[in-house]
Amino acid sequence: MSETPVRQQNTAAFYGQAVASFAIALVATAVGIFRLHADAWVRAFLGIAVLYLVTSAFTLAKVIRDRQEAGQIVSRVDQARLEKLLAEHDPFEKL
Repeated sequence: MSETPVRQQNTAAFYGQAVASFAIALVATAVGIFRLHADAWVRAFLGIAVLYLVTSAFTLAKVIRDRQEAGQIVSRVDQARLEKLLAEHDPFEKL
């Protein structure tokens, strides 16, 4: 009746690719802002905007992950309650 959920785990190559992609994008954006032909305050504003975007993206990813994990816990608790009810149920018991 109970099913053990399959734990999905990323491979080291996928993790490395994600880290490398993030690093390349951040460095490329920083170089682009640094080499931009504009006043220093414009480049500083763009730099702060990029940092704010990065921290917001990390926060959003964490919130989504936490909500998904909380949903899985609730699902497991509900499944355990159902299994307990089914185990205690006797269909031949007199009403």
